[in-house]
Amino acid sequence: MTDNLMRRDGPQPASTGIQGLDHILCGGLPAYRLYLVEGTPGTGKTTLSLGFLLEGRRRGESGLYITLSETPDELKAAAASHGWSLDGLDLFELVAENEFSAENEQSLLHPSEVELGETVRGIIEQVEKVNPARVVLDSLSELRLLSQSPLRYRRQILALKHFFAKRDCTVLMLDDRTSEPGDLQLHSIAHGVVSLEQSASDFGSERRRLRIVKMRGLKYRGGYHDFTIERGGLAVHPRLVASEHHREFATDPVTTGLTGLDTLLGGGLVPGTNTLLTGPAGVGKTTTAVQCLVAALERGQPAAYFLFDERLGTLLHRCAALGNDLQPHIDSGLLTLRQIDPAELSPGEFSGAVQRSVEQDGAQVVVIDSLNAYLHAMPSDDFLVLQMHEILSYLSQQGIISLMILGQHGVTGELRSDVDISYLADTVMLLRFFEVEGKVRKSMAVIKTRTLDHERTIREFEIDATGICIGEPLTRFSQVLSGNPKYLAGNDELLKG
Repeated sequence: MTDNLMRRDGPQPASTGIQGLDHILCGGLPAYRLYLVEGTPGTGKTTLSLGFLLEGRRRGESGLYITLSETPDELKAAAASHGWSLDGLDLFELVAENEFSAENEQSLLHPSEVELGETVRGIIEQVEKVNPARVVLDSLSELRLLSQSPLRYRRQILALKHFFAKRDCTVLMLDDRTSEPGDLQLHSIAHGVVSLEQSASDFGSERRRLRIVKMRGLKYRGGYHDFTIERGGLAVHPRLVASEHHREFATDPVTTGLTGLDTLLGGGLVPGTNTLLTGPAGVGKTTTAVQCLVAALERGQPAAYFLFDERLGTLLHRCAALGNDLQPHIDSGLLTLRQIDPAELSPGEFSGAVQRSVEQDGAQVVVIDSLNAYLHAMPSDDFLVLQMHEILSYLSQQGIISLMILGQHGVTGELRSDVDISYLADTVMLLRFFEVEGKVRKSMAVIKTRTLDHERTIREFEIDATGICIGEPLTRFSQVLSGNPKYLAGNDELLKG
């Protein structure tokens, strides 16, 4: 056996060369077994298998790629597109070009009877010649077509499995599912099955995901996991499981940078909690979130801002005009500001980006602006709620202060949201417009907190060149949240406007 795959209790897992996939497999594929990688054309089977062989080469293991459907030149071109060189790997095209000539035609036996036996013998002979530690067989569709019947096909695959079982090699068999899409025979034969899928949306790029259908003797992370094909191979984004991530942290409230807002919140923002800022467009949700963000940055806490709705340049310009210049914090590396196109980013990629900002960049404050745009990146509302619940649970267990912005439709009166996730939030801040004496004013109220005894009043606030100014409680008005408040007494508590 290969020395670097051995340990006292058996062979080490064979790394796939894809960090995210190894994470899903809890280390990699159990070595010296036969695996099925299935998926329709274009899902990334060849890229995955080439990366698997190259990882073996990096570890000093020999690799063999047996192709029944592509030429070595096509494989080299595919590798070159990722910046890879296949030097040191054996590439074997099982069907030589001259075998399609007229001289090789015969009529005594059915062509499949001759070609199937020659194909299987060719595979065995090449493996015996090279004696590789890792093997890729691409693809099984040709063997299925040559077999003519499910019984012969199953017998040939079992014969190959028994042959490989006597050798110290890990085998990936690729199947493009083009000949018999519903055929599950290979699932029972293979030691493990990795299924790759691709789907096209009405707008935006295609989405890819994978699933471990089975893996004998190994506890793996089940369910679907998003992945992308990038230069350098597959980038797999494991489904975020919040229960796997927890660390100790202090729970003392921290200031938002505004005394009035701290009072409304009952003392400030508590680490490990999430705050939802909701209200109509233009009421000041982003400005309020940025104010809390800047307060954290001034304390020296790293932060991450995920921007869906607005252009990056517009946000930076607007914040600087209100006295919150973010550029110095970006230049210092304390703030990571990422503009996201929801049409190009899958939910798994987004949750992975949030996780990296916390674990790699050390972010202690995370802002998501806004959930409305994030909704459009999801296939359904149910998925949005489940994904967001897992992200918020993860951030909570990491002691992160998270701020989420949710826009509402309308200006005054009854407002409507695309989705209601207020029950997921630890704190809910309601920002509203209201009208007094022909002027449009803004109000702010905290309607829910799970950690602090918050103030139950409504305060007026305004935004000017110096930032946010929060006034005293509106004690002489009623029905402010309706947008048409009733005037009860003097208006001396209103901000001068």
